[in-house]
Amino acid sequence: MKRIALLLFLVFLAGAGWLVPLAKAQDQYQVGAYGDYFRIEQTATNMAGLGGRVGYKLFPHVMIEGEINYDFDQGFVEHCLSPSCGGVTVANSNLKVLHGLVGPKFISGHGSIRPFLALKGGFLNFQLNPKPASFGQFATSVQNLRANNVSGVFYAALGVEGHLGPVGLRLEAGDEIYYTGNPHHNVRLAFGPFLRF
Repeated sequence: MKRIALLLFLVFLAGAGWLVPLAKAQDQYQVGAYGDYFRIEQTATNMAGLGGRVGYKLFPHVMIEGEINYDFDQGFVEHCLSPSCGGVTVANSNLKVLHGLVGPKFISGHGSIRPFLALKGGFLNFQLNPKPASFGQFATSVQNLRANNVSGVFYAALGVEGHLGPVGLRLEAGDEIYYTGNPHHNVRLAFGPFLRF
């Protein structure tokens, strides 16, 4: 049943383009990958992971996007008294976070560099898993969503994207709010390439 639900979700994202008239823009579709930073404010935990997104242009300045990412590492900030050291160390932890978001992206401008606003809803799944991160662990996380701790999410972000022809880069920063009785605000940053076609 879980696999069927995931398959229907992906088919909906891919097939949404058939439900609306085709826009006459060059970048009707976008497909991208990204690295993300997610700060869990309640525990002051920094997470790092990878994700992917697909988008379809509904109107000239509105794109509907779906994305999923898996935070599989915890970033530690080390403090040092000497000015020559410091930085961020990434280490595997037992805490893993799975994010799934869908919603509109409102694009401003017509040039090759465009700011945008994204408003998305979805889910957030916290897991404790001592196994190392792998594609198999990601697939198992998606299959076991109903058996795990899943919270509703609202995500608002500002960002900028730039492109040269069909290849582009995107940077966004936002507040991923998950609900467990009360809203919990968390900083999320994402950066990565995308393809337009």
